[in-house]
Amino acid sequence: MRRIAVIAAMLASGVAHAQPHTPLAPIDVFDLEYAADPQISPDGRTVAFVRRSFDIATDRARSNIWLVDTRTGATRPAVSGTASYSQPRWSPDGTRLAFVSAVDRDAQILVRWMDSGATARVTNLTQAPGEISWSPDGKRLAFTLFEPDQPKPFAPMPVPPKGATWASPPKVIDRLVYRADGGGYLEQGHTHLFVVSAEGGAPRRITSGAFDDDSRAEWTPDGRRLIFSGDRKPGHDTKPDPDLYAADLQTGTLTALTQRFGPDSQPAVSPDGRLIAFTGYDDHYRGNERVRLYVMSVDGSGRRELLSGLDRDANAPRWRPDGRAIYFAYDDQGTGKLGLATLDGRWREVASGLGGEDPGRPYGGESFSVGRSGAVAMNVTDPAHPADVAVLEVRGTHRLTHLNDNFLPYRTLGHVEPLPVRSSDGTAVGAWIVTPPGFDPAKKYPLLLEIHGGPFTNYGWRYSVEMQAYAAAGYVVVYANPRGSTSYGEAYANAIDKNYPGPDYGDLMAVVDAAITKGFIDPNRLFVSGGSGGGVLTAWIVGHTNRFKAAVVAKPVINWTSWVLTADEGAIIMPYWLGKAPWEPGAQAEYWRRSPLAYVGNVKTPTMLLDGEVDYRTPISETEQYYAALKLAGVDTAMVRVPDIGHALVTRPSQLIAKTQYILAWFARHGGEPVPAATPPTP
Repeated sequence: MRRIAVIAAMLASGVAHAQPHTPLAPIDVFDLEYAADPQISPDGRTVAFVRRSFDIATDRARSNIWLVDTRTGATRPAVSGTASYSQPRWSPDGTRLAFVSAVDRDAQILVRWMDSGATARVTNLTQAPGEISWSPDGKRLAFTLFEPDQPKPFAPMPVPPKGATWASPPKVIDRLVYRADGGGYLEQGHTHLFVVSAEGGAPRRITSGAFDDDSRAEWTPDGRRLIFSGDRKPGHDTKPDPDLYAADLQTGTLTALTQRFGPDSQPAVSPDGRLIAFTGYDDHYRGNERVRLYVMSVDGSGRRELLSGLDRDANAPRWRPDGRAIYFAYDDQGTGKLGLATLDGRWREVASGLGGEDPGRPYGGESFSVGRSGAVAMNVTDPAHPADVAVLEVRGTHRLTHLNDNFLPYRTLGHVEPLPVRSSDGTAVGAWIVTPPGFDPAKKYPLLLEIHGGPFTNYGWRYSVEMQAYAAAGYVVVYANPRGSTSYGEAYANAIDKNYPGPDYGDLMAVVDAAITKGFIDPNRLFVSGGSGGGVLTAWIVGHTNRFKAAVVAKPVINWTSWVLTADEGAIIMPYWLGKAPWEPGAQAEYWRRSPLAYVGNVKTPTMLLDGEVDYRTPISETEQYYAALKLAGVDTAMVRVPDIGHALVTRPSQLIAKTQYILAWFARHGGEPVPAATPPTP
């Protein structure tokens, strides 16, 4: 028992080098597991959560639903198998668990009776349901559903003769957003709210029309109304701007509860039904707006902001059972936290270290739930742990699951610690440094600067497969939150408003310089990589300095003009990031000044390009432009195209392995460390 406690303590503190086993190997990705969407039962005694793992035979992620006892930590499966299970939701009395089961493309809502284990299929849908929620009496379930439109012929066509084989008809597109990354070319249609009996039967439509009502619906305690966020303003296709609505389930009447220029979402109805907590902001066409927490009466009157003194995004409000306070999630300097706000605007931090649902890179993504007992379930992470389930009770926070303790204690991880950085103008920049397994401060190591995307997001004190893979290969890794990153306040994020990449180059060079002053970095062996917004910054870096031996630019924006006109969200983001359309007077010079393509003539650094072939967020045409430009400029380059994948670049475990291995191989060709051997899987 003492040995187990010592290992747990070492991992919790991030001290992963004290167990001299073997470094992580690429194949070890298949051994990782992590917890998502923890849902605590009404009595606070059980947490249902999505347990994600990786199937080495199918090269796919697997999502099962497991249960963990909050008193003993004992775990057992609720539903498991080869299907994908998600969205566990407890009935109000805790006797049943609703969830979504997906086999191939067939996704349905099911309900499990916890005493007997009997499971019933509730729906028979042709599209996947989302955002399920129970009625207060436990008799109904609300959910969202996409409904395809019935297309009308664009032009009259003759009927082919019997037995003839004609070409497929042309496709007509008349919407601004006609394709979406990860979804391909969009089917015409809209998402609406439905309600179905918890015992099955035909679902009843609650909303309709050429609008999208795609948020989780909150029931009022009397079960008579649904509160939801919907985008029902004219022009919603070109300018998304959702408001809160109330749907009367008896009359079908819809009532707008908010109407302002700025999105309102994430409604949460108080236990007594008098108030609604929600998030939103007034839109000022800035690159980033702080997401604020509000409360108002259930009829939409008396709106007021809470947390005016918290300069961080507040998300996912959940009422404490007594109705006197609201839990909310926020990121603070790269760490996921749980806050508790009282109705007079006071607040305090009640838990830290939330998140860990993205094992690839150290992004946020925390989730939590509140039981009627007052207990709170959440997922927690640190640099040595992907997400586990923890619970917050009166006696404090404790971790319930140990999903990777049969694996990670027997691998030597890179050691992660904060790296103090000041940019050239004195601004503090959040950063972390990862030293390789077996680190010797008397030696000189190559450095790898890894840059996050977004740009309005953050890296932080979280587990990361990619950072650990680079450290295991022998690199000292640094990652940071340059200006534009979230979790440092509005002014910090909006330092790149209408000016991206703005001061980011100076911030990142300061990070590299701070690492070099440690004394164990070889300044002649510097490498850099980044994806999406990080790809923009990596391309910008090699266009402004030759200090790096090699670079990998992943899924970048290279030319802001072509990006605005080809990306799935480019035209919508245009007024926020760029201010003007590219054809407006004076705009083209600014577009070009901020495009990495403008600086190709300066590039001497060997630069590899990496992108998914069906990336619609930063279309692969951006990568192709940069590749051709680098070739024409005589720069050593290569283009790596990942088939059948979009902007995520990684959706299957082998793709995560390939990403890190290809990056390491490019660096090895240009003075970096040898690529770790592709070891076979454990029998």
